[in-house]
Amino acid sequence: MTVQEYLNLNERYKASLTQLRGVFLDLGLNEVIKWNFPVYTSNGKNITGLGAFNSYFGIWFFQGALLKDEAQVLTNAQEGKTQAMRQWRFQPDEDLDIDLIKCYVLEAIDNQYAGLEVKPQKKPLVVPHELKRALKENSELIDKFEELSLSQKREYSEYISEAKRPETKTKRLEKIIPMILDKIGLHDKYR
Repeated sequence: MTVQEYLNLNERYKASLTQLRGVFLDLGLNEVIKWNFPVYTSNGKNITGLGAFNSYFGIWFFQGALLKDEAQVLTNAQEGKTQAMRQWRFQPDEDLDIDLIKCYVLEAIDNQYAGLEVKPQKKPLVVPHELKRALKENSELIDKFEELSLSQKREYSEYISEAKRPETKTKRLEKIIPMILDKIGLHDKYR
């Protein structure tokens, strides 16, 4: 998909998205498609992007948490999940304040050149006691578990922890033990 195809698919917001696209290109950003959305980069770093949704269109800043946001226009689209990214939503037929948008984009570019970046916080691995007990009882299982990637270990641990009933935890544990022994990640079939 090209950016023009994306704009054509979003006829309702096409004029406004085209106007925003022009701002980004005029400021010297490079245009690419990532995650099926137009994304604008500088020095290989994601700066901002365009998006059209059912009830609004908007831009997002990949390191938006670092912006001053003096006009208080930015929101965190996934509170508790998204650490750095911020959105600026516009309603249909809303007039765009191009000068203000340019200020935000220029600040984002300056931050990128200064090397400012929100580093994602890694969640610690918390192995539930049911899985710990199974690992202690089976030396081959612990060896195979240690060979898994951190994300695979986390997936297995969360799979057990998310179950509410002890019976469900036991069934899940019985299901994953052969997978761990075969060094298969819980969600490998989806990758």
